[in-house]
Amino acid sequence: MASAGDRPTTIPARKLASGTQPDVAYTIATLVTDPAQYDLMRRSFAAGGFDADDCEYLFIDNTGKEQASAYAGLNRALSEARGRYVILCHQDVRLIESGDARNDLDSRLAELHSHDPDWALAGNAGGSAPGQLALRISDPHGSNRHVGELPARVTSLDENFIVVRREANLGFSHDLSGFHFYGTDICLNADILGWHAYVIDFHIWHLSSGNKQTRSFATGKEDIRAKWSKALRPRWIQTTCALLRLDGEPLRQLVGHLLEEPVQKLSRRMPGARGWTVSPSTAGKSSEPGNAGSTDPSPSSRSKPGNDEAA
Repeated sequence: MASAGDRPTTIPARKLASGTQPDVAYTIATLVTDPAQYDLMRRSFAAGGFDADDCEYLFIDNTGKEQASAYAGLNRALSEARGRYVILCHQDVRLIESGDARNDLDSRLAELHSHDPDWALAGNAGGSAPGQLALRISDPHGSNRHVGELPARVTSLDENFIVVRREANLGFSHDLSGFHFYGTDICLNADILGWHAYVIDFHIWHLSSGNKQTRSFATGKEDIRAKWSKALRPRWIQTTCALLRLDGEPLRQLVGHLLEEPVQKLSRRMPGARGWTVSPSTAGKSSEPGNAGSTDPSPSSRSKPGNDEAA
């Protein structure tokens, strides 16, 4: 075994570059259950300008008995994608034959970036509020549908076509599975991280209308409701230097903020409290119930994370 003296004094490090653009512009990733459908989709994209020069195609093979869920499969695609933008799309979407789809999408994304530099997701269908949709799609529900002023900021996106800005480092929830509501899930994850989702004016065909009359759809709906209801619940957060009350409802948030200081003082005196040092004002007195038991008022003690002074 090498001794400490044999180790190099300097370990090489690589500086992270900023502003560099990947060589691949678009990664097009798809869950595939029907290779013939997927082949037609790829032909459509290639004809629309998404060729091999600066585009790559990834697929998750779900043709066998063992199938990856949309959440897990597309997370893997996002982690392996090299494109500046990652298009997550169904195998049954087709680009509009007339026009240059690639240049059109380039223009729409540039327009969106000018409109909102914090965008991270762009699609062709989504919801913005109860009863309000934004659409730019042809599907069995109707041809050449254009609903809303686009680009329109939304809280959910339909899964048939979603453009993910890769530098946003987004992904789907690890604790969800199945093939429904993952567009909503990634929009919620983006919102938590400070990014925004939009429907843009990029018209494509989606050959199917979806099927909500299935058990898997009902299960997916209950699963995403349960997961995000828990994730967004009001809560107390104890850091090493402060106690925070988080609540999305303004009045409850105000009340929680007013309660932070008294609850903080009370909680540090509860029998289960631990890890807190004594502040200089209590030096020389007996330790408070449940604290770490330290009565050292020295500067070194007061500088430790988690003490009363830090709060």
